[in-house]
Amino acid sequence: MQVYENFITVSDSDLDSLNHVNNVRYVQWVNDIAKEHWQKNATPNMLKDHFWVMINHCIEYKSSALLNDQVKLKTFVIKSEGVTSTRVVEMYNEKNEKLIARSETNWCFMNSQTKKPTRITQEVIDLFK
Repeated sequence: MQVYENFITVSDSDLDSLNHVNNVRYVQWVNDIAKEHWQKNATPNMLKDHFWVMINHCIEYKSSALLNDQVKLKTFVIKSEGVTSTRVVEMYNEKNEKLIARSETNWCFMNSQTKKPTRITQEVIDLFK
């Protein structure tokens, strides 16, 4: 399983009224890193012909991220079959390696022309092995 990583430094705009990262921001980060991973691995034709949409999302919050924390995001695909794929995103405090949040998200593979779900090919599955 291929793991993709990126880092984010928490800014003022990420915070809620409790001065913790807002839950909505975590969902945005899940979406962003999934998109980055797809764009990094996919061929130009794959990017032109297909896209992904989030169909359901479960996130567990384990600890808080605060202003100026460096957050390490790790993502990997655990299952792909038919038209759906399941991706995990883990977020860690880079300083102490403490798990902040873990999400499991199901995505649907879409045809860019028809805007309809399409079967995930072996070529696409192999991008994330």
